[in-house]
Amino acid sequence: MNPVQFYKCLADETRLRCLMLIESERELCVCELTVALGESQPKISRHLAQLRQCGLLLDRKQGQWVYYRINPSLPDWTTLVLEQTNNANKAFLKTNLANLSRMGDRPNRVASCC
Repeated sequence: MNPVQFYKCLADETRLRCLMLIESERELCVCELTVALGESQPKISRHLAQLRQCGLLLDRKQGQWVYYRINPSLPDWTTLVLEQTNNANKAFLKTNLANLSRMGDRPNRVASCC
């Protein structure tokens, strides 16, 4: 991945928030991201598809849910950028993480997803 492509993928606030949330939680489904961001499912799905096309995310299907995670084969510099961005900007995701935590623990979120 080249730097221009990487930063273009991060240029949209919704995509950036999705990536940062996924980086901090390790894996999230669409329904968790819609609650965390307060956005519609089609909008979140569209941005996740763009992030997948950029090679930043991988997905896996489990039952009716699709879970997204950071692509582990990304170059080290890209994962470092995401980690440092998360670590240096806790306030940026504060509301989103609070929305996500109100969904309950992971098994409850999975049970109530989508």
